[in-house]
Amino acid sequence: MERIDAHQHFWKYHPKRDAWITDDMAVIQRDFLPYDLKPVLEANGVSGCIAVQADQSEEETLFLLNLAEQAPFIRGVVGWVDLQAADVDERLAYFRRYPKLKGFRHIVQGEQDPDFLLRPVFLNGVEALGKRGYTYDLLVKPHQLDAALEFVRSLPNQPLVIDHLAKPYIQAGIREPWATQMAAIAEYEHVYCKLSGMVTEADWKRWKPVDFLFYIQHILQVFGPRRVMFGSDWPVCLVAADYARVVELVAEAIDSFTDSEQQMVWHQSATDFYGLLSI
Repeated sequence: MERIDAHQHFWKYHPKRDAWITDDMAVIQRDFLPYDLKPVLEANGVSGCIAVQADQSEEETLFLLNLAEQAPFIRGVVGWVDLQAADVDERLAYFRRYPKLKGFRHIVQGEQDPDFLLRPVFLNGVEALGKRGYTYDLLVKPHQLDAALEFVRSLPNQPLVIDHLAKPYIQAGIREPWATQMAAIAEYEHVYCKLSGMVTEADWKRWKPVDFLFYIQHILQVFGPRRVMFGSDWPVCLVAADYARVVELVAEAIDSFTDSEQQMVWHQSATDFYGLLSI
């Protein structure tokens, strides 16, 4: 069964730019490039991946696109552009020359304003993405989910995918209001969700598979397999688990699904959402 990793990162580590990688994450305070990932994917039966931005700069977007040109297994790129800029349409027109650029993301989880998503200028920028056929990755934390619901409602024609289950408080075992909010968002058919970034929301040293069970099952129930996709969040996941363990968590969670349902989670959902071509 084909597998696509719908969420991973590459970078050439720079202490100042990558200050979010704190000393307790020392294992990822180094470069991570395609030649590091390729054997890991092969060992886990993963045929391709989506490289997602980690730095909010067009420079990084071009860096990822350059890597994608060199490495065929990078099936798509989710980059960054200033969606609040007056010239956002011109910037998007510039990026049309890159066929592997599938969508964009803004690190909303780091914004102080809990209603950042609802700023008219930001909404206009995201709306411009859909007009040009681009997707948008929604990176938020639970306290931003009320705004995320309004955001989703405001953009009925924009393909959206929630990264990392919206980062529920897994370590604390808190389920509500996250579960109710995610169920409300899942009612909108243009919204997908990634089973990614879970191990870093748990106790990095002492997590157990059961810690994730409710959260995974809830997402699969409210979104359905057709709108759920696997993502490793490599190399960030390495602070809490190796790649094989992350794959195993998802495999165990969907083991009772039909083959067609498993195919949706492993590759079809990502293929449909990002418009990937077969290689």
